[in-house]
Amino acid sequence: MRERLGIAGSGVIACGLAVAAAGQGEVLLWARSDGSAERARARVTKTCAKLDGFDPDRVRIVTNLDELAGATFLVEAVVEHHGSKTAVLADLGVLARHAGAGAVLATTTSSLSINELARASGLPERFVAFHPFNPVPKMQLVELAFPPEANEDTRARARKLCRELGKTAVEVPDIPGFVVNRLLFPYLFRAVDLLSETGMAPEDIDRCMTLGAGMPMGPIALLDYVGLDVSKAIGESIGARVPDRLVELVATGSLGRKTGIGFYRYD
Repeated sequence: MRERLGIAGSGVIACGLAVAAAGQGEVLLWARSDGSAERARARVTKTCAKLDGFDPDRVRIVTNLDELAGATFLVEAVVEHHGSKTAVLADLGVLARHAGAGAVLATTTSSLSINELARASGLPERFVAFHPFNPVPKMQLVELAFPPEANEDTRARARKLCRELGKTAVEVPDIPGFVVNRLLFPYLFRAVDLLSETGMAPEDIDRCMTLGAGMPMGPIALLDYVGLDVSKAIGESIGARVPDRLVELVATGSLGRKTGIGFYRYD
């Protein structure tokens, strides 16, 4: 892989992208704290163990953001919150200007304005929305969105990185939710409404959609997998009505698989 990937973030998408890239070479991953770094290391190791040819030692985890200065493709992958992302992107922009000459800056957002994030980075001409899907090592699609200022070198390098990672890139417009989430989440929320309207069990609705519509995962299970807090944020960003039942679960801290309870319980 020609690019040296530097990832700012230590969550599911950040670690998944690091693992996907580790099949091609060394990756730098920044975590905010020692505790976050330990959790990221455990997640990377666990994921690599399920795949052939992916070495967890190729993912170097650091807690000092300045250590990403040697990367040529810097990806912000922190929480889906405008203030958090703009703060990290501003820092990455400084790194790119003073250390990583010519580095591309990317964000994994799918719901925030690309133009606004590009301006926050200070380098809109070298900016791209690079939106992979979870689990990143297995899912084939990356949605790419560019601000108007993005130059042709940035566009070409983003597309080439997707190919090197074994992904298919689709360029999408800068609209909240891009394509996948904009179409997907109204369907997922309608399934929650159906739960409330009918009193059906989540398992039965999911079984109907997996066996009857050929979906790889039912809508209720998928919401739990994505995270109910993340799902709520995406729904709000695309202007979809978020079901009351989902809002209530988020308010109680029941966020899905990551907390052990959502619409389902997880051991």
